[in-house]
Amino acid sequence: MELSSSLVLVLVLAVLVLVRWKIKPSGRSLPPGPLALPLIGNLPIIDKRAPFKSFMQWSKTYGPVMTVYLGPQRMVVLVGFDTVKEALVDQADDFAPRAPIPFLNRVMKGYGLIVSNGERWRQLRRFTITTLRDFGMGRKRMEQWIQEESEHLLKSFEETRSKPVDPVFFLSRAVSNVICSLVFGQRFDYDDKSFLHLLQIISRIVRFVSSPWGQLCNIFPRLMEHLPGRHNTILREIDDIRSFIMNKVKEHEQNLDFNDPKDFIDCFLNRLNQEKDNHDTEFHKNNLMATVLNLFVAGTETTSTTLRYALMLLIKHPHIQGQMQSEIDRVIGRNRVPTMEDRKSLPFTDAVIHEVQRFLDIVPLNLPHYAMKDITFRGYVIPKDTVIIPMLHSVLRDEVQWETPWIFNPEHFLDANGNFKKNPAFIPFSAGKRSCVGESLARMELFLFIVSLLQKFSFSSPKGPDGIDISPELSSFTNMPRLYELIASPR
Repeated sequence: MELSSSLVLVLVLAVLVLVRWKIKPSGRSLPPGPLALPLIGNLPIIDKRAPFKSFMQWSKTYGPVMTVYLGPQRMVVLVGFDTVKEALVDQADDFAPRAPIPFLNRVMKGYGLIVSNGERWRQLRRFTITTLRDFGMGRKRMEQWIQEESEHLLKSFEETRSKPVDPVFFLSRAVSNVICSLVFGQRFDYDDKSFLHLLQIISRIVRFVSSPWGQLCNIFPRLMEHLPGRHNTILREIDDIRSFIMNKVKEHEQNLDFNDPKDFIDCFLNRLNQEKDNHDTEFHKNNLMATVLNLFVAGTETTSTTLRYALMLLIKHPHIQGQMQSEIDRVIGRNRVPTMEDRKSLPFTDAVIHEVQRFLDIVPLNLPHYAMKDITFRGYVIPKDTVIIPMLHSVLRDEVQWETPWIFNPEHFLDANGNFKKNPAFIPFSAGKRSCVGESLARMELFLFIVSLLQKFSFSSPKGPDGIDISPELSSFTNMPRLYELIASPR
């Protein structure tokens, strides 16, 4: 009898805790959501390998604005194009702050562009965008750098002599060299073992944070700090990248010409010198190191992964690859170097590249945002200190915005006459004040690299199109394509 009474008491207390989680002190309600348990929240019922699938399923019951709990952390998930746009664009100031991401905070210590907020974020974002544009991001100078790097990429595929290869580091070396030219003022030889080591670390970092173990570091950060595991190895490897950047900064300090800055690091050091007497400045070594790390990692992995997935899809759909090559041959030929000016004359090719990005859906949950104050949104109150997930997956798969959202279909970006058409729901780089600072660079790289590759090669799989599995290997923080081999056959 006493045992039964105790169980009833425990259940009553649990219900009271749940009710307390659902209702703000003011009495205004949170958005609805699935029943959550104390401490562990909705973890028992979530898809650990692809959390966004659970969110999409729950939204059918609870609507496009819902509350979920990952462990003890309260989150509000926004689903669908209209909802995400209303938050990130129409209420941009409210939804601009970045949520604390424990694993990234442990690496960055709150410094740099990605994890910062407030005045630090505003100053670093403004400086980064202006500086990258000054060095040609989205302009002719950058176009020439990518064209030159394309020649190195083409040569590396020629050297395979049509033998099966894993394309991962063929593509990441090329993409990374573009961001290295911007940030460090140099490119690296493809045979440089130190450079390849760094690219391998970057690849392992992204795979780790996309794994269930990596997500535990964000859900239970204090517990994970005391446990052995892969996360400790990753943190040590990040120190290798940090040491590399630190050495590059020292080289720049020794050779700096204040009147002739040659890259992002030079410009930051210039600004640091100008504000050396300002005790409140955000231009100091900690922010320099963290921002360069942000640019180096993000500027390498996301675009190279997209290129790898593009070639995978073209192998899976050889008729689409052939149609792109026919259009490229007709407009450019096989010898002239492609330019960005060619894009308007290659509507099918442009449509395929856009559809690759939509279908890959590389960051399905988006980087999390944060309520720095109580936010009123669609009749609900999102309390201060709530993590906000504006799901890009739900936008890129919105059944209202896309005719066949679950199928790879370049027709999504073509009108009835075969001309390229835009779609407002195409936001793989997010939207609003936290959209990706490197969007114009990534767009240019994707177009020029893909067109250059298809000019010179046809791509196939040793196992044939049916041997290619286009489903992601990991689907958490990022959608990670499976590893595969390809054959690059000269045309």
